[in-house]
Amino acid sequence: MRLRLVFEPDVAFGPGKADLLENIAATGSIAAAGRRMGMSYKRAWMLAESLNATFHAPLVESSRGGAQGGGARLTEAGERVLALYRQLEEKAAAAGLEEIDGLRALLREDCGTGARSGIDVSGRK
Repeated sequence: MRLRLVFEPDVAFGPGKADLLENIAATGSIAAAGRRMGMSYKRAWMLAESLNATFHAPLVESSRGGAQGGGARLTEAGERVLALYRQLEEKAAAAGLEEIDGLRALLREDCGTGARSGIDVSGRK
């Protein structure tokens, strides 16, 4: 299950942005996070900037390279947004488990690998 929240026509938060935040936290780099996701450097930076502009406080803090090298990290707000989103994914998946199982049972056998093999209640791949 993948959950995408649309707050306004141009304001959304979903699995891609959550995964980017998670990967920034894991790698300490926006570029490395993007590479992990098969995303261009430019796209990863644009998404990080978009996230920072969308919320009251920045979610990602970055520093330029130099002697110590650059890097990025989640701010307290970024950690909170990611945690709330992951909790919501888990609750939504658990609440809809019966319906998800019902829909899965109606899928064709050949519609994809693992389609009938169970659900990741966390909503993550």
